[in-house]
Amino acid sequence: MSTGLIFDIKKYAINDGPGIRLTVFFKGCNLQCKWCHNPESISPKVQKMYSASKCIGAVKCIENCPNNALELTKNGIVTNYDICNLCGKCAEVCPTKAFEMLGSNIPISDLMMQIDNEAIFFDQSNGGVTFSGGEPLMHYEYLLEALKECGKRFYHRVVDTAAYAKQDLLLEVAKYTELFLIDLKVMDTEIHKKFTDVGNEKILSNIVELAKTNCDIVFRIPLIKGVNSDEENIKKTALFINSLQGGRNKINILAYHGIAENKHSKLGTSENFINFETPNEIEINNAISIFKSYGIVATLGG
Repeated sequence: MSTGLIFDIKKYAINDGPGIRLTVFFKGCNLQCKWCHNPESISPKVQKMYSASKCIGAVKCIENCPNNALELTKNGIVTNYDICNLCGKCAEVCPTKAFEMLGSNIPISDLMMQIDNEAIFFDQSNGGVTFSGGEPLMHYEYLLEALKECGKRFYHRVVDTAAYAKQDLLLEVAKYTELFLIDLKVMDTEIHKKFTDVGNEKILSNIVELAKTNCDIVFRIPLIKGVNSDEENIKKTALFINSLQGGRNKINILAYHGIAENKHSKLGTSENFINFETPNEIEINNAISIFKSYGIVATLGG
C-alpha cells in the first residue's frame, strides 16, 4: 500500500472547492514560485518549523534531543542542522508547540479514516475532499489510490494542481476527479521560468488536453504586481481560456499577500522571502473587467 508525504490536513475548508471540505496538503513541489504562500510545501522532505514567539525556554526539547543538536540562546532555541536528524523528539515534548514537524507518511487506510469522519459535513454542504500541496501529482500512486477510495464512497473530489506533470498521469487522475483547481501564473514562458524555475509549455499543453475531458476546471491566478497583473498578460490569459474546449470560463483571482514571510522565518529560510507588491483595488477590478469582456467569470478569492 502506498504512502504519501503529507504536511497538513485541514478540516472545514471552504475555499478549496464547493461546500465544506477536508483538504489534504502534500509535501513537495516541482515549481519554485518566488511568491509561494506555503513555502513549507516546497521541499519533498520532512522539515522542522520553530516559532520563537511560542518558546518559553522550558528546555525539555534540549534534554530530549538524542544528537545534542539544540542550544538555548538569547534568541530562543537554535538547531544545528549539521547534526539534527529531524527525528521530531524535540516537538514531541515541547509544551507550547514551538517546534512543529512538517511531513509524515500517512497510510491510505489512516487517511480514509480521517476523511470518513468528516462525511457528515460533506453530505450537508455538498462538499468533499480536496488534494492540494505542494503538488499532489508528485505523489501520483498515492493520490490515485486516495481518489479511487473517495469515489467508492461517492465523495466529491478536487485536485488543486499547477498541472506540471506527465500528461498521461494527469489524464489518468482526471478519470477519478470531478474538479480541478489550476493555477495560471503568467502566460509568457520566459517570465514564468524567471519566477517559478520552469517554463509553462508543458502546463499549457496539459490544460488543453485536460479541457477535453468531462472534468470541471476552475482557474486561479495569483495576481502579483510587476509579474502578471498587467493588461497584456490578463488578455493573453483570457484568450487562452477561451481557446479551450468545454466552456471553461471561471477564474479566481488571488491577490498576493506577504503571509509567507513569517513562515520563512520559522523555517529558517528568511533569505528566500521576496516581498512582492500587492495589486491595488483598481488593478484587481481592471483584471476582473477584462476577463468579463471576454465572457469569463472572474471572482476575487476562492
